[in-house]
Amino acid sequence: MLVHGINYAPETIGIGPYTAGLAQHFAAAGHAVEVVTGRPYYPAWRPADGSSALWRTSVEHGVSITRCPHYVPHQPGGVKRMLHHASFAASSALPLLRCVSRRPDIVLAIVPSLIGALPAVPAARIAGARLWVHVQDLEVDAALATGLVPHGSMSARLGLAAEQALLSRADLVTTISGQMARRIGEKGVAADRIGELRNWANHLDAINGADGAAVRKEMGLHGKFVALYSGNIGNKQGLEIVVDAARLLAARTDIAFLICGEGPNLARLVGLAGGAPNIRFEPLQSPERFAPLMRMADCHLLPQLADAADLVLPSKLANMFASGRPVVATAEQGTGVAEEVDGCGLVVSPGDAGALAAAVSSLAGNAGLARRLGEAARERARQRWTRDAVLRDADAHLSRLLAAGSGN
Repeated sequence: MLVHGINYAPETIGIGPYTAGLAQHFAAAGHAVEVVTGRPYYPAWRPADGSSALWRTSVEHGVSITRCPHYVPHQPGGVKRMLHHASFAASSALPLLRCVSRRPDIVLAIVPSLIGALPAVPAARIAGARLWVHVQDLEVDAALATGLVPHGSMSARLGLAAEQALLSRADLVTTISGQMARRIGEKGVAADRIGELRNWANHLDAINGADGAAVRKEMGLHGKFVALYSGNIGNKQGLEIVVDAARLLAARTDIAFLICGEGPNLARLVGLAGGAPNIRFEPLQSPERFAPLMRMADCHLLPQLADAADLVLPSKLANMFASGRPVVATAEQGTGVAEEVDGCGLVVSPGDAGALAAAVSSLAGNAGLARRLGEAARERARQRWTRDAVLRDADAHLSRLLAAGSGN
């Protein structure tokens, strides 16, 4: 199996941990797995300390990994983001050809990025391999919805063309939610070539055994009801609503908003907060501190822009559920996020800071409600988001592709 995608471990959030988890799982099952990926940079949008600016190959957890250099913009706007992914497509072409010479049975292309993944199409064709495209993010739709790329622009047209070129040539297209699968079907992919493959709660066991008391004490949050957002600070999140909600609750000295993360919109968000005493910003926490942080929170915040609904199902939701704390999400009824959070938290309309503030306030004032919703969230994580269950689905998709290939 040849896996191609720009994000991989040691990135700790976003797509990287799941691509690494899939590759390591397949290798542990006895498959020969090669990965062509980029240098680690996410979510800070700067090359990780110690990462090489040249091509490097290593073997990690039974997986042969070639890391390729590529352009990393500090502020990833529309054109710069396209150059970022195009540079990976170019730098990964030669390593892909070397891997293709070993005749893989499966080429697994991870999206995003569409442009970066395009070399997987000729790679699969040359190798005579089945092409499996796994869509983590409907990036063109999301870029248009959030205004990152203008409608009708050259960037939009190129992105849509790349999307069509990739999806139309795939033997199997999997994605992380049923709603995203339906949207892929609307793009012309036949139903029998579409499957669902969720992200799992990758910190489930650690969170279950964690105690957040030390983190709460260290951060000076004793006696506070803590509403936490932890993750990437980018365009799709719409985190401005969290700042607005905190301002509306400025008189509630018992409630604190905590934002832990990195990303291109961090500086702007800190400026919008203007030093408000009930909003605290912390860096993205280390893997060792992540589980205690999640358990320390009294509720988790999952903001999203209205137009970005069903274009991605945030992987952070699984770990929120695993923490046994209620989730407050901004989503329209009937969307994937609203359906996932139903019964495990509160859902308010996107862009309605007053409703978000009211939801946080209601949980802070009703410990019984918060406890019931949190217990339901933990149970949902066990039912839908365990690593073992998701990897069984991955095995089924792989077996289906291998069987189809052997029949040709």
